[in-house]
Amino acid sequence: MFESLSNKLGQVFDRLRQRGTLNETDIGEALREVRLALLEADVALPVVKDFIAAVRERAIGAEVIQSVTPGQQVIKIVHDVLVEKLGGEGASGLALDVARPAVLMLVGLQGSGKTTTAGKLALRLASREKKRVLLASLDTQRPAAQLQLAKLAEAAGVPSLEIIPGQSPLEIAARALDEARRGGFDVVILDTAGRLAIDAALMEEVKALREASRPQEVLLVVDAMTGQDAVNTARAFNEAVGVSGIVLTRMDGDARGGAALSMRAVTGAPIKFVGVGEKLEALEPFHPERVASRILGMGDVVGLVERAAETIEEEEAERLAKKIAKGRFDLEDYAAQLRQITKMGSLSSLIGMLPGAGKLAAQLDDAKIDKTVFKRQLAIISSMTKEERRHPDIIKASRKRRIAAGSGTSVQDVNRLLRQFDDMAGMIKRMQKLGQKGLMRHGLSALLPRRGGF
Repeated sequence: MFESLSNKLGQVFDRLRQRGTLNETDIGEALREVRLALLEADVALPVVKDFIAAVRERAIGAEVIQSVTPGQQVIKIVHDVLVEKLGGEGASGLALDVARPAVLMLVGLQGSGKTTTAGKLALRLASREKKRVLLASLDTQRPAAQLQLAKLAEAAGVPSLEIIPGQSPLEIAARALDEARRGGFDVVILDTAGRLAIDAALMEEVKALREASRPQEVLLVVDAMTGQDAVNTARAFNEAVGVSGIVLTRMDGDARGGAALSMRAVTGAPIKFVGVGEKLEALEPFHPERVASRILGMGDVVGLVERAAETIEEEEAERLAKKIAKGRFDLEDYAAQLRQITKMGSLSSLIGMLPGAGKLAAQLDDAKIDKTVFKRQLAIISSMTKEERRHPDIIKASRKRRIAAGSGTSVQDVNRLLRQFDDMAGMIKRMQKLGQKGLMRHGLSALLPRRGGF
């Protein structure tokens, strides 16, 4: 997400960094380019105007003009204003600290991803916050909508309200609340119906459901890919029923990100979650300061560490650490590391969370490295015998041909994998030989491969 905006702002700020001093004209020219970048990213025009005015007010001053690194100072100001426009410091949590059950009502247009988001929220609350969650579909408009939610509930490992044909949305909501109270549930999630476009009937239904269920949260689910339409949808729902929070779906497919920058200004409600994939686990809290840092190429190291902590298996990591400490590392370990990395998401998205790595992430994404290289290498290792995986040095020409045939790859692919493994194994041996003091003395250069390239 935000690749287009990030790239354009990166070009503007690269030029600013190269200037030894800045005057008001320099800053004005930079802000014009920032304005164009925001508009191209589909940010609402009033939001762009407010944004540029806020940056200009802070940037046209002695603290920037006389700064030792004026370019960096302007970038910091843009970062700070971005954080404010995105919602301020820290993620906005759900209002669950109430008498049970807390009621979450999901609203939005048809096709925005409400039902899938209901399943994702249920999984997150049940697995991470240990809440007892009940899912209930109030969508009597769309064929099989209630069955879809029941399937998602099963996949998330939470119960869903029994389907009784012929009931109205209000009757289903009343039954869900009664079931949640009697069953001792912590949270009940109400998935309302949508329409292809905003109409009076939709708004009247949502208003009636809100009045009857008195939810702690009214979460508007919006497809980020719809750009300005997403902003218009948010404005309409907020004016009609009030919105306490926003969930932006398909953020992984939106390179512009304009909807995210516009939502807070248009509704006054915080973005609480973003959908970053189709899997039930692909729902992340929205951290304005981290998003601002990623837009400006500063990375999101905290987010990267959190994702690693969620996906890396502790026992496997400890086992590998012990082997590395003894200088031992084989192809089974290499394969285990590849599987751990693929669990964390695409390689380009991970690299995008590192400071200053935006351009590299884009190159990796264009090359589709995630979908090909890792799968191919795992296939090659899987085609080896246990002895070959543990003792790669025995893999000669005839074995390479057999492994290539078994994995649907070429001998060149097998050779490439073995070279990469040799480099990694060599680095681990040098690390073990140097020890901590030697590593501190010689730096990372002591670990680099002796021969060029991979």
